[in-house]
Amino acid sequence: MTVAAVVVTHEPDPWIERCLASLDSQVDELVVVRNLPLDLPAPPANLVVLSNDRPAGLSSNVNHGIAATSAPWVVVANPDAVADPGAVDMLLRFAESHPRAGIVGPRLHTEGGEWQPSRRRFPTVSGTLVRRTPLRYLLRPQQRQRSHYLLDEEVRDAEPADWMLGAFLLLRRSMLDELGGFDEGFRLYGEDIDLCYRAAKAGWERWYVPAATVIHRSSAVTDRRFLTRHTWWHMQSIARFVRKHPETLRAL
Repeated sequence: MTVAAVVVTHEPDPWIERCLASLDSQVDELVVVRNLPLDLPAPPANLVVLSNDRPAGLSSNVNHGIAATSAPWVVVANPDAVADPGAVDMLLRFAESHPRAGIVGPRLHTEGGEWQPSRRRFPTVSGTLVRRTPLRYLLRPQQRQRSHYLLDEEVRDAEPADWMLGAFLLLRRSMLDELGGFDEGFRLYGEDIDLCYRAAKAGWERWYVPAATVIHRSSAVTDRRFLTRHTWWHMQSIARFVRKHPETLRAL
């Protein structure tokens, strides 16, 4: 077996059937971790379903799913991500040709083909507070922080990345074993940044490969509303990241 895929569901998602169908023909092992006991419509025959007795954080669920697989490469995908044909193979061929590539991500786009910037620079504390609080209505981070989002760099060839959105990533198992997987202290948000940051410190490369494409329907709850449990989880993630990596405070 070469590639496994892990998808975590937290609630009924109208896209999950499309997500699983897109992965079924592109991976050797397919695992869904149900954070709640939900029914899955028309699951693929080779699907392994793991269910929780009680809800757990995203990182914990992803690690649980990865532990149920054995392939040397693992795709971690959101249930609202649909891999275009050949996307996984493109990511895999690139990763296998780069021995220190630990994390490889595709170009994300909407169903209508609009580019979703997923390759980012490592965040600063001040920039994150602007993006995740009402300050963004005043300071407009989409204009003032274009360099963070790399909005002016829609590259066509493979490029190194600080980090990439965790909606769809190909991960090298030996890197995950070395790093201890995802940090389960991150309930939701920031776990992808933390993994990429620890990978960078350990000398693992992170690559953005736009030749591989994936449709992504992002809910972006924290971009629409404040003072929800998602806001609280995001603030907890920021605090945990700074406690783990205090050197990032110098970026203020």
